[in-house]
Amino acid sequence: MSTSPTDSRLAASKRSRRSVPGIRERNRQRILLAACEEFADKGFAAARTLDIAIRAQVSKSNVYYYFQTKENLYLHLLENVINAVLEASSLLRECDDPAWALPAYIRARLHIVRQWPQAYKMFASEMLHGAPHLPPDWPQRLRDDSTRSVECIAVWIERGLLAPIDPQHLLLAIAAATRTYVDFDWQIAMITGKLQPDTDEFEAIATTLTRLVLLGTAPESTHPSRLRPLPL
Repeated sequence: MSTSPTDSRLAASKRSRRSVPGIRERNRQRILLAACEEFADKGFAAARTLDIAIRAQVSKSNVYYYFQTKENLYLHLLENVINAVLEASSLLRECDDPAWALPAYIRARLHIVRQWPQAYKMFASEMLHGAPHLPPDWPQRLRDDSTRSVECIAVWIERGLLAPIDPQHLLLAIAAATRTYVDFDWQIAMITGKLQPDTDEFEAIATTLTRLVLLGTAPESTHPSRLRPLPL
């Protein structure tokens, strides 16, 4: 049975409409990836929309079509990381056992590093400079989350589930240890010989950090030690 020219045009039009969302999403993802690299390499002020477009292999007008401004694009990338950081912190709950919660938290932080290495580098740089480009409520959300996490660890210590350590410095140590793999990626490559940690490497990182944290925070009654802290 032959197909009329009208039917052919209708079928082609339907295929075209179906393909447009796919093309738009691919362009959007290419712009996000290119922007991550550009912002991570140069910072917000020095990064140019034109350079982002060149990296993404799209027109400059396309960048504006999807994100309107450079600021919107920057904040969109940072929002993904901030939401992931807050989600990781939600694993620290007073009702849970820290022997489970702390390893889960470490792995969640490492997952952010692995999934969004360039965006996480952007986030670290933004916070290092005092979060000048973030809406005022975003840093407040992070401060409130840190306060809640500190209070959770303090409760674990009061219940005798953790050694009497400083909760703030425990959180800072975990954040620093996980962030090292994006902040100092060139140093890591010199040590490991790998430009990017692979799956086995991330598993080794998670296992090592978990062991260090759990042994270092174990209650003295269950993990006695003859070591005494040295004066600074």
